[in-house]
Amino acid sequence: MSNSTASKATAKMHFMLKSTPPRTTFHQDMTGEERDVMLKHIAYWTEKQNQGIALVFGPVLNPSAPHGLAIIEVENEAQVPKLVEEDPAVMAGIMITEFYPMKAVLPKQHA
Repeated sequence: MSNSTASKATAKMHFMLKSTPPRTTFHQDMTGEERDVMLKHIAYWTEKQNQGIALVFGPVLNPSAPHGLAIIEVENEAQVPKLVEEDPAVMAGIMITEFYPMKAVLPKQHA
């Protein structure tokens, strides 16, 4: 692997974020206030997707353990807690988000 290829491969880090709602029925019985916060949450992650940070995000419809999932790409690990803390759903205390480093396998970029 050439030095330029190696640096491209290690330039970005990937993390899996898992957001847990306050109850398993949350997507069915949100209050109006919770719904407003969740709309801000979606707008926040949509903006992060537009910036190239969130590669994919959305709800996981597991009936016994529903949660949100995001795969993000960042320059360094220090960015991740800030991204989580600034999520409107986390700020409002609706979601608890944990994150883990991920060895992502991405599609090859064609020149």
